[in-house]
Amino acid sequence: MRPLLVLQNSLDDNINYHFGNATQWFVDAVFYEIPIVEGVSVPWAVIILIIGALYFTAFFKFVNIKGFRTAIHVVKGKYDAIDEVASSTNTNTALVQTKNEGKENGEVTHFQALTAAVSATVGLGNIAGVAIALTIGGPGATFWMIIAGLFGMSSKFVECTLGVKYREVAEDGTVYGGPMSYLKNGLKEKGFAKLGKVLAVIFAIMCVGGSFGGGNMFQVNQAFKLVEYVTGGEDSILYGNAWVFGLIMSVFVGIVILGGIKKIASVTDKLVPLMVIVYLLAILTILGLNYSKIPEAFTAIWQGAFNPSSMAGGLVGVIIQGFRRAAISNEAGIGSSAIAHSAVKTNYPASEGLVALLEPFIDTVVVCTMTALVLIITGQVSTGMEINFEQGVLLTASALESGVSWFPNVLAVAVVLFAFSSMITWSYYGYQSWSFLFGRGKKIEYTYKILFCVCTVIGSAVSLSSVINFSDAMVFAMLIPNMIGLFILRNKVKEELVRYKKVIGAKF
Repeated sequence: MRPLLVLQNSLDDNINYHFGNATQWFVDAVFYEIPIVEGVSVPWAVIILIIGALYFTAFFKFVNIKGFRTAIHVVKGKYDAIDEVASSTNTNTALVQTKNEGKENGEVTHFQALTAAVSATVGLGNIAGVAIALTIGGPGATFWMIIAGLFGMSSKFVECTLGVKYREVAEDGTVYGGPMSYLKNGLKEKGFAKLGKVLAVIFAIMCVGGSFGGGNMFQVNQAFKLVEYVTGGEDSILYGNAWVFGLIMSVFVGIVILGGIKKIASVTDKLVPLMVIVYLLAILTILGLNYSKIPEAFTAIWQGAFNPSSMAGGLVGVIIQGFRRAAISNEAGIGSSAIAHSAVKTNYPASEGLVALLEPFIDTVVVCTMTALVLIITGQVSTGMEINFEQGVLLTASALESGVSWFPNVLAVAVVLFAFSSMITWSYYGYQSWSFLFGRGKKIEYTYKILFCVCTVIGSAVSLSSVINFSDAMVFAMLIPNMIGLFILRNKVKEELVRYKKVIGAKF
């Protein structure tokens, strides 16, 4: 065995052993499963996400469906002129005024804010998570995945509206916000100042941990595994040299994240459409080559979703497996996306809330469904298989290879782009939380960003299974303070929605 591989295995064993023993109690607590019916149990965190999504959908009278068309118009800039008028009449809701009189507070456009947030959500959960869900729940899991995505749109609307409403703007015009701000300032406004501070700190700590693990190390690790696979596996030039891949990724990540949200948005508004198009074109090609099987696949999805014996399995497949990573993928209810959307140029918080509800639709309803169709049609998955995320990615690669031999290379490119875009956006999430905890200064900023890049190199070279489990738990734990805040501040969101609908003349 190569010396580098001996060192890597030693690191794996030591990190997983010591880190695992120290943190397993936390992971077990977050992912504790509540029995629903005989043989079916669901993590309590996922139950909260689902109940929250259902509640907000009802409370806002299906804003996820009725506001969809308006959301498209906002992204396209149809109502941009309204913001210019609002600026001149001083209707800005930011807590700290800037010197940018006559302009909307904010740093990025609606489209850039959307692509920045989508860049963090569209990722490996859409590829590997779907495969895992199908192996447990069968084709019917796809239907429930779509339903989960549709309801999740409402949670996303609420948290991102609050992200803009309670954002803070520095004297130089730099905008920052997210759950930290609306928990601290929003709950103070409601008379819960101490509770708001505590919840904001808890959220920030969990977000920092999630940014280093699931938002960074997991992404680069799985991207490397696929690149190594398509370049020859053990015969690959990269075999045993994962750190080289990690170092290259860390350099590119570092170049982007040093520029802040403006630089990140300028990259993601080009990268996200490209990576989604590349991936979907490969998927559509395979579907086109197997077009005669598409009706059969939809029939299997429909029948599987409503067959009593597989319905529970489908729900378990989506909830336990799909939502453990693919719900981290759309992040509805977690609160992370509100950090990116807070930087948007607007004076109407609800406008960005509407834009944000498009995320779960793109991520889950479109990308996850397309992946599921290809896996079903090509017969790469079967109910009862036991696979992990690495195997899930390879199954999708095999599905693409069944149609065109070199398509796994296309998938490798897509996965690297997915990983890179997720990393740069999660670095922003983590930094905003880091600065909330430790203050805003160049030394503090560079400390976090250097640590983030170092984690990129480490993440590519070792498996860190225990670290990833712990990071997953931290990301899911973010929902606790976030959902409390969303519920308490829901009427503030309703006020903003009524206000925005009135100014644009919307009837939904």
